Amino acid sequence: MEALQGALPQIPNPQFEPNTDKIKRNLTNKGVHPTPKIVHTLRKKQIQKHNRKLNRLNEQDPPLSESQSQALSEETHFQTLKAEYRSFTRAVKSKNGGGELTVGMPWERVERIGFRELASSSGEYGGEKLKKEELNALREMFETRKREELKWVLDDDVEMKEEWFDGENRMWDPTKRRRGEGEVIQFLVERLSGTEFTMRDWKLSRMMKQSGLEFTEGQVLKVLNGLGAKKCWKQALSVVEWVYKDRGNKHCKSRFVCTKLLAILGKARRPQEALDIFNMMLGDCHIYPDIAAYHSIAVTLGQTGRLKELLKVIECMRQKPVKIDRKMFRNWDPVLEPDVVVYNAILNACVQSHQWKSVYWVFNQLRKSGLKPNGATYGLAMEVMLQSGKYDLVHELFRKMKKSGEAPKALTYKVIVKALWCEGKVNEAVEAVRDMERRGVVGTSGVYYELACCLCKSGRWQDALLQVEKMKNVSKTKPLEVTFTGMIRSSMEGGHIDDCISIFEHMKNHCTPNVGTINTMLKVFGRTDMFSKAKELFEETKAAKSDSDPLLEGGGSSLVPDEYTYTSMLKASASALQWEYFEYVYKEMALSGYQIDQSKNASILVEASRAGKGYLLEHAFDTTLEAGEIPHQLFFIEMVYQATARHDYKRAATLVNTMAYAPFQVSERQWTDVFEKNEDGISQDGLKKLLDALQHCDVTSEATLLNIKRSLQSLCRSYASRDFSNSISVSSLDDNDEGFDDNEGFIVLNHSLDYTNGKPKPGTDPPDDSSDAPFSEFPNRSSPRRDVAADVEALSRPLDYISDEDGLDSTEIDEEIEALINKDDSHESHSPSAKEIMKDWKERRKEGKRMGY
Repeated sequence: MEALQGALPQIPNPQFEPNTDKIKRNLTNKGVHPTPKIVHTLRKKQIQKHNRKLNRLNEQDPPLSESQSQALSEETHFQTLKAEYRSFTRAVKSKNGGGELTVGMPWERVERIGFRELASSSGEYGGEKLKKEELNALREMFETRKREELKWVLDDDVEMKEEWFDGENRMWDPTKRRRGEGEVIQFLVERLSGTEFTMRDWKLSRMMKQSGLEFTEGQVLKVLNGLGAKKCWKQALSVVEWVYKDRGNKHCKSRFVCTKLLAILGKARRPQEALDIFNMMLGDCHIYPDIAAYHSIAVTLGQTGRLKELLKVIECMRQKPVKIDRKMFRNWDPVLEPDVVVYNAILNACVQSHQWKSVYWVFNQLRKSGLKPNGATYGLAMEVMLQSGKYDLVHELFRKMKKSGEAPKALTYKVIVKALWCEGKVNEAVEAVRDMERRGVVGTSGVYYELACCLCKSGRWQDALLQVEKMKNVSKTKPLEVTFTGMIRSSMEGGHIDDCISIFEHMKNHCTPNVGTINTMLKVFGRTDMFSKAKELFEETKAAKSDSDPLLEGGGSSLVPDEYTYTSMLKASASALQWEYFEYVYKEMALSGYQIDQSKNASILVEASRAGKGYLLEHAFDTTLEAGEIPHQLFFIEMVYQATARHDYKRAATLVNTMAYAPFQVSERQWTDVFEKNEDGISQDGLKKLLDALQHCDVTSEATLLNIKRSLQSLCRSYASRDFSNSISVSSLDDNDEGFDDNEGFIVLNHSLDYTNGKPKPGTDPPDDSSDAPFSEFPNRSSPRRDVAADVEALSRPLDYISDEDGLDSTEIDEEIEALINKDDSHESHSPSAKEIMKDWKERRKEGKRMGY
């Protein structure tokens, strides 16, 4: 036995394998980047060291004697016989049924004993087929354990997918493995992409810990790949922050993970978040940016037009790190020089800012660095010149590109066609596309689309149809609806209205117009006084919506009017002075849940108010307040004017007091222009009463209020002096002509007093809007569009915005807005409230009472 114990150490040991991860960690802690070559060299040295140690040990031990060798051979033979006997015994028991086995310890669970019974009673060694019943039992036990391990995902607000846990009806498939690392990562990605988690969310922390992953560099990269494919940049950012703030992974940061995160943020167009990650990398020597990280951040900043930040990144490339103590890393030099990719990113950033002079700087830097511009460099430089309006420089860069040997691509020809289009050289644009085709360059949809729009703007829409046919043969082409809509818009910009209609009719034979096409055609009809055609198209669109309602037919796409559809129809109705149909369209727009954009279309509501539709303006005013926004200043001024014309001076004073708290100011000159251009609706006595109401009510002393007071005082003084001079002239005429009728000179004034706010007083006949008489012939409604345009021009001067330092109390603002919403109805007003209007509209829609349009 002693001889056997002395002989056992002589059994050859398995081959030594160094720990590669430990080698990498040691290199990283010492400030050395673990490149594959360095890791391979250190691994080889450790193997050699181990072999030398084994050789020394073998030399020290004496060789085996003859008795020791015989004992070792006998022991080996005994172990072989023992193994054969055990296999034979198991085979015999499996054939004869064997009976139950008594295995396990009293403190072991029953499931573990059952597992041993199933494993030991298997017929694997008998050469027969596997028993299906026993395998099903084994599968059920595995499923039970897997469910216990994944109890953390069975929350009340989360639904599990059936494919992760096999049901009883699913057949056993031995070719499919159970959940491995890849399946766990896929499951984790799906859970993360389904909900937006933040780094501090307890569900994220629980999910990451219970997943069982160690979150090594490779595992985190796989998770980021899955989240990047699903465009979940927020979840990717949260995962990286959680992993590197965890205690176990705090000192295992990876440069490759951070670079991958930069790429994901770049695709999502999130430059600020990418800059934060990049600055974090600059402060840590272990994840200090390499050239791949610089490429990623440069492309992201270039695509979003952040030129200043991009230039700072280039400075960081050329400078040594300041935040890092370099005493530990004497041979470490992370200084890099920008390459072509970085300079192309600079050109891309210059496209949005129109910095065309930067193109020369980029080419000079490339020449100094010994770098050669590629096709993308020339293409981006041409794009910068195109956006800056330097069309001659576009052609010069194109000539230099061909001279340098770079083959132009389809995107390059797209820029050339666009430049020739802007210059009005249509024939040259056609020739450029032909040259592209002769060179064998495969055209893209963008090239043919630009040429088609160029031809349409010059009135050659039939030639443009040939380019549309070419687009059909190109992969990844634009939808026909988008192409035809762009052609119609180009024809409208060129003033070819008949071509717009022809293209629209031709489009109906090849595809169904979308809502963008309808909006463009409504704009065409509205600008050319084709109200009847605009009305017909609008009604057809509404009919198509009701006929293909998904709620009625159980699904399907329908042509649904949007906000721009209603706005275009409102503009067409206003330009044709069809105010009744204007009211109808506004009702439909409000009932459809859309609100007019007051920043762009406030003037058309003011025009409608001057035409007798003041309650529409009040409805828009109240809707804006209910939405928590501040109404446009034109709304305030028009409502002040209407309240003064109705002799409701208290309401006018309330509106002016509310304007004082708004983030805009109306100057004295602007108030004066409004009152002078609308002096037919407000008499001199009305201005005096408005001034008196402003002086006697409790109002704030803000700039807007002071300006209107000064304006009213100036107007009252000018009217008083003018009346005094008129009285002197009348008295002199009375002295000279005794037969003059005193009332004769006031015939026009009395006639204008028959109207209030554009409406006739009781007892007078209203004018017929449907007549062919010009609008300017009606009294007190002369040229409303010209007056409104003048008001808009007067109010479009630069405004002095009120700063937050004026000490305004928010409670006062709330009280004024509340008073404006819950206004006093004791004053006489013929305009219904906005709530009453909306209630009446809904009742009419339910009853099906439509107007005759």
